[in-house]
Amino acid sequence: MQENYQSASNYQQRETGLVHTPVSVGEWMVTLLIMAIPLINIIMLFVWAFSGNVNISKANWAKASLIWALIFIIFYAILLIIFGSIIAGFMNMGY
Repeated sequence: MQENYQSASNYQQRETGLVHTPVSVGEWMVTLLIMAIPLINIIMLFVWAFSGNVNISKANWAKASLIWALIFIIFYAILLIIFGSIIAGFMNMGY
């Protein structure tokens, strides 16, 4: 049973090109350092999310980070529209 799982896992790894080894602490340290650099962090998120030679855990983390970033951008855009229209309404009333 274990042999079938390992052979299926190896087949999937060869087919998808994804790396299934654990991400080391040192690699996470470098990843977090890169994420602290403006603009480079966004570029690297896209590279890690959609590149074929990235560890699957890091790729999933990068995809989740991009999804959260998109959610926050949409949320802040909605807030900007709401508060911008409220301020514009006050300005038209002469306050």
